[in-house]
Amino acid sequence: MATYDKGRAVTADLREARTSSGGALLTLLEPHLPLIRDGARQGDRDGAFPAEVFGRLREGGVLGATVPAELGGLGVSSLHDVCLALTTVAEADASTALALHMQLSRGLTLTHEWRHGDARARALAERLLRGMGSGEAVVCTTVKDAGGGRVVTRLRPAPDGGWLLSGRKTLASMAPIATDFVVSARVEVAGVTRSAAAVLPRDTPGLTVLDDWDGLGMRASGSVDILLEDCPVRLEDVFLRGPLGERDDAALAGQTVSSITMLGIYVGVAQAARDLVVAELTRRAGAPAAGVRALLAEIEARLHALRTTVAGTLSAADHLAYEFDGDPLERGRRMMFDFQRAKMMVNRLAPETVADCVTVIGGASYAGSHPLARLYRDVRAGAFMHPFTYPDAVEWLSEAALGGPKD
Repeated sequence: MATYDKGRAVTADLREARTSSGGALLTLLEPHLPLIRDGARQGDRDGAFPAEVFGRLREGGVLGATVPAELGGLGVSSLHDVCLALTTVAEADASTALALHMQLSRGLTLTHEWRHGDARARALAERLLRGMGSGEAVVCTTVKDAGGGRVVTRLRPAPDGGWLLSGRKTLASMAPIATDFVVSARVEVAGVTRSAAAVLPRDTPGLTVLDDWDGLGMRASGSVDILLEDCPVRLEDVFLRGPLGERDDAALAGQTVSSITMLGIYVGVAQAARDLVVAELTRRAGAPAAGVRALLAEIEARLHALRTTVAGTLSAADHLAYEFDGDPLERGRRMMFDFQRAKMMVNRLAPETVADCVTVIGGASYAGSHPLARLYRDVRAGAFMHPFTYPDAVEWLSEAALGGPKD
C-alpha cells in the first residue's frame, strides 16, 4: 500500500537526484538560489540578463557540471539529474534556468562527441569541454535562423583554406556572457549540401552579439540575435553532419539528449505557481471556498502528472542514451517518440496549472509586479521550444503511431 511521506513519492518523481554527481550539482546550486529568486522580478521587468548570478555559478563550478570528471567537470551524465537541477532553478527563476540549460546540454552533447566522434570531432569537443570544466568557457548554441528562415546561415570556402560564416541567428539564450558559440549552418561539400556546426570564439571578426531581446516571457534569458558577417572559421572548428534534408532517425537520439531536460523548466514554473497559491491560502483567514478547494485539487493532480510523466520519460531516456548495441535508427525513434509525448503533456498541463493558480489568486495576479504574472508568461515558452513545436509534434507523433511514413 502506498504511503504519504511529506510530499515524497514512492513512484518515479522529479524530486531527488539519482546519481552522486547529480546530488553534488544540487548541493552546488543551493547557495545560489536566494540570489536567483531575489533578482527574478527585476530581471523580468528590465529584460536584463543576470550576469552576476552566472558569474557566481561559473566560480562555483556549476557551469562545468556536465563535463566529464576527467576533463575537469563534475561528471553529471544523468538526464534525470540535469532536468532536476533545471527544475530547481526554474522554481526560483525560469529565465535563469533556460540560460543554464544552454551550458549544461552542451556539456552532454559535447561529451558524446568526445567519446564517440571521429578524431577531429573528439579534439574539438575536448577543447571546449576542458574550457567549460575550468570555468573559462561559456558555450552558447544557436540553431534557429532569423527572419523565419528567410536568412540562411552558410559556411563557404575562404581563400586561406578555412571557412567564412555568414547569417543571423535568433533566440540565442545566454549569449550576453558566452565566450564561444556553436552555430548551426549549411555547407557545400563535394557538391552535397550538408548540415554543420561551426565553433567561434566571441572575439571572432564579424561576430556581433546584439542587444535586441524583448520577449513576452523568459525576459531575463538573454535570448538575443547573433549577427555573422564573413566570420573566419578554421577547418578543424567545424562539426560536419549529414546531407541537409536527408532523414536520419539515428540523429534523433542526440536531439533528444540536447533538449529533453528543458521539460524540467516548465515543471519548475508550475511548482513555483502552486507554492505561491498554497502560501497565500495559508495566510488568508478562514477556510477556502469550495471552488478554490476544487481548483487546488486540480493543481495538485496536474503537478503530480507533470512530475511523474517527466521522470518516467527521463528514466527511459537515460537508459537509451547510453545503449549502443541495438539498431541506432530504432533507438533514435524511440527516444524522440517518448520525448514528444511527454513534451506535449508538459506544454498542456504546465500552462493549465499556472492558469488555475492565477484564477485562485484573482485580480491581484494580473498586476505586472505579481510573481504569477511572470510565471504565466514564462510557462508559455515551452510550446515554442524545438524539437518540436506543436504542429510538427502532431505530425511526428501521429506518423509514428501509424507505423511510419506512407508512400
